[in-house]
Amino acid sequence: MRVATFNLHAGVDGWGRSTGALEYAIALDPDILVTPELWRGDEGTDFFEVLSQRLGMKGAFVPLARCERVTTGSGGRTWQPRLAHLFGERGLYFSEHRTLSASQRARRESHGNLETGEWGLSLLTRFAIEEIRIEPLGRLPRERVRRAVIVARLAHQGHSFYVLAIHGAHISHGSYRQYRRVNQIVRSLDPTRPVMLAGDFNCWRPLLRVLLPGWRTLVRARTWPARLPHSQIDHILGRGPWIRRGGTAKDGGSDHRALIAEVELA
Repeated sequence: MRVATFNLHAGVDGWGRSTGALEYAIALDPDILVTPELWRGDEGTDFFEVLSQRLGMKGAFVPLARCERVTTGSGGRTWQPRLAHLFGERGLYFSEHRTLSASQRARRESHGNLETGEWGLSLLTRFAIEEIRIEPLGRLPRERVRRAVIVARLAHQGHSFYVLAIHGAHISHGSYRQYRRVNQIVRSLDPTRPVMLAGDFNCWRPLLRVLLPGWRTLVRARTWPARLPHSQIDHILGRGPWIRRGGTAKDGGSDHRALIAEVELA
């Protein structure tokens, strides 16, 4: 089976210019697809519906924040403004839980019409879904968004196994608290079934070994930043008799590379 996780950044870059991330996710043609930062516009493009229809998949989406999205922005040759991590980007605006700064409000107003919608996490698959549910992780004080885990029990070729989708907070924001909850969720699952955990963890594998013990990495590849990656912060992890058959990371237009694993169950 082909498993992919790809942070779509709502289909825009940090300047508010449309990217080809959605079409690239479709071109990956996976059997299981985890998409952090998926966009569902109130009156515009609904990425979840597009992916479901174009790939022939079913699954679940969990909204994690109300958001305003710019698609007609302009900027330099970089993917986002150089100081975006300090002063905010120009593509997505989150004001549901924290007030925008004065400079962010000024930039937001300069864009004119903005598309409103839901920013969140999805898990889609071609396999039979025996059960699927959402496990909330709450919102950390420094975050503008909530977090959650999608837990699915799937069936394929006589095997039943779990796939969990996650978009973790940054360590600097206190995500270790949320990973404690993830460990509790995993312990509540049927221990006889294999488990896969995939998504954007915003965390390096050496630290994940401490925060999430007992997992194997099913594909090793640098995923961030996409154009000249130096780190792997997106992961596909496994517990149980998973056999690695290959894997890679590819630039698909977002700020993260798409991570793809070819695996099978022994």
